Amino acid sequence: MTNSTSTTPVGAASGPVRAGRREWTAFGVLMLPLLLVSMDVSVLYFATPAISADLHPSGTQQLWIFDIYGFVLAGLLMTMGSLGDRVGRRRLLLMGAAAFGGASLLAAYADSAGTLIAARAVLGIGGATLMPSTMALLRTMFTDPGQRAKAIGVWSGVMTGGIALGSVMSGILVEHFWWGSVFLVNLPAMALLLLLGPVLLPESKDPHPGAFDWPSVPLSMVAVLPVIYGLKEIPSEGWHPLYVVSIGAGLLFAALFVRRQRAGATPLIPPALLRGHGFAPALVLNLVAALAVMGSAIFTTQYLQSVLGESPLAAALWSLLPSVFIGVAGPLTAQLVQRGVDRGSVVAGGFVAMAAGFSLLALIGTDSLWLVLTGAGVLACGMVAISSQLVDLAMSSAPVERAGTASSLLEGSTEFGGALGMAVLGSIGTAVYRHEMPATAPARARETLGDALVTAAHLPGGAGASLLATAREAFTTGMRGAAIAGAVLVALAALGAALSLRRLGDERK
Repeated sequence: MTNSTSTTPVGAASGPVRAGRREWTAFGVLMLPLLLVSMDVSVLYFATPAISADLHPSGTQQLWIFDIYGFVLAGLLMTMGSLGDRVGRRRLLLMGAAAFGGASLLAAYADSAGTLIAARAVLGIGGATLMPSTMALLRTMFTDPGQRAKAIGVWSGVMTGGIALGSVMSGILVEHFWWGSVFLVNLPAMALLLLLGPVLLPESKDPHPGAFDWPSVPLSMVAVLPVIYGLKEIPSEGWHPLYVVSIGAGLLFAALFVRRQRAGATPLIPPALLRGHGFAPALVLNLVAALAVMGSAIFTTQYLQSVLGESPLAAALWSLLPSVFIGVAGPLTAQLVQRGVDRGSVVAGGFVAMAAGFSLLALIGTDSLWLVLTGAGVLACGMVAISSQLVDLAMSSAPVERAGTASSLLEGSTEFGGALGMAVLGSIGTAVYRHEMPATAPARARETLGDALVTAAHLPGGAGASLLATAREAFTTGMRGAAIAGAVLVALAALGAALSLRRLGDERK
């Protein structure tokens, strides 16, 4: 292990070295920012009414308060991953922690919607530095394949659980404190990272990075952001021409970005990285897994609140139960790997578990709380098994000097997969819902279940109750249809994983 001031990739010269107490302590410190960054995706779920009452944002401003964090994070992932390889992953991590902490303080005490939007944007910048840096540092701290696989398994569980935990913490804090408290919880963890990071974390970077490809930075952002925007809007607004054009424009700029990467002397994303042993299959399979999880999540959250009638906080607390499956999946996957089960079988088994979870969701009725929670739990279990193995495969196949770039591509595939899942499965569910709603129902109620709830509230008792029952049944039917589509998709992914990863062989030695 190199000392804390070295700029040579750890393990680059001497081969695998087993990590000791220092590295595992540093790993625990790294998990704090990872948890908070993943929580910030959902931390505003229950704070919105209080923010609206206090800051009086317009409808557009309220949307930006929610979306700016994810948009900035997704748009800058590739840039920050490549930048970390050049300036040093620890340095970038600490800079990101300082930015994240400062932006959290600004957001907590924001006195206007504009200030809160700006603070959330800076949080997105900080998050874009923290996520790839934590994974890249894992690659350099854990050179022993077995220890690295174990660390990445925990990393995957923390990332998956953080999103669910964020909404629950939001509800609890807002109920007992003011809305700004959802941001203040970031400060102790960032302070601890800034204090202990320079002592515990090794510095590592590419010793010969070449010139930084600055023109690729805006080009990557205009390639990513329009696609993410269009995919996220389609489930709720439908295939509006604006969103289709947005996706098309993003794909056009993506083609220009790829062309520049192939022609450039020092590209932001080296094409050779994508040709690494198993890297491309890992990206594709990771995208499919994220698609499945996020595509199912948009239905389960609505089901708990709008079909079963649970309060937002109660729905969030119920949604924590599937996290029990996550706690089981990580150690079980590690045991399978230790006993010599090949990676292709583990990943394929994870997709089979996801298919089983979707199959359970395909059996639900309008009063199936435990079936929904079990299905979501099995899905999460499969996701953790898949993620831990694919991250390990991708990071092991990437050169250590490109660890930041590799991790940013993995995170980018997760972002795209999640947006694609909401668009594809969400559109299937919406199409079935609209088909199931009778033509005699009010036009607004035929659009979405949320619109039906609002419409039913303004109808006389019997008519409102009848419309509500019909809409809930239609939504449940749509959810079953989306679950069937999801089951078919992940079953095909299981087959693809078994074939592609077994051909690669298993290099954990």
